[in-house]
Amino acid sequence: MAVRKTLLTLAAPLALLALSACATGLPTQVQRFQAMPAPSGQSFVIEPADRDMQGGLEFSRYADLVRRNLVAQGYSEAASRSDATMVVTLDYGVDNGRERVEATPDPFGPPGWGFGWGRRPYFSRFGYFGWRGDPFYWGWDYDIRSYTVYTSFLDLNIRRAADGQSLFEGHAQAHSQTDALTTLVPNLVEAMFTGFPGNSGETLRITVMPEQQGRQQRQPR
Repeated sequence: MAVRKTLLTLAAPLALLALSACATGLPTQVQRFQAMPAPSGQSFVIEPADRDMQGGLEFSRYADLVRRNLVAQGYSEAASRSDATMVVTLDYGVDNGRERVEATPDPFGPPGWGFGWGRRPYFSRFGYFGWRGDPFYWGWDYDIRSYTVYTSFLDLNIRRAADGQSLFEGHAQAHSQTDALTTLVPNLVEAMFTGFPGNSGETLRITVMPEQQGRQQRQPR
């Protein structure tokens, strides 16, 4: 019986990653270093790390999410860079993805009728699937599933405008089966601002839950 191959582009095993950032929450690793001053009249401007993104509609959308979070913290948006006491730099992106392969026993393949007498599957650390002789093996058929995992990130840096002194350095990273930035970046921003500014040097695993579930889960690592 031939090994069956199934391409999964929308779903992955729950043990590996969230099925969807919208449906099940997006587990995100967040690391923050900070020396943020308590809000006392400071103002800010938000700039892209890539100058080519300045003024772009996509960047403006995500910058507005950061702006609203900073305002909620008690800081105010400056009218111009020259008026700001803090400069916020925002960067984000997602890679091209990596294919993952998983083999699970086929419950409908009875022992002795899977790979045939004297044959059993083997897997290398590179994901290669092959055959290996075993005269005593009565194996199950296996279902081979392939899917793509994407790694997304968000970097948020805040510096004092007067002298460039670093006040906040944050990095958020997540794995998902979607590469849609419109889904990923809002979740990464929310994770970044969960418990903001946080304990300097601490790395957390934060799961941003769907809106209807109403809260974030924070686990120190």
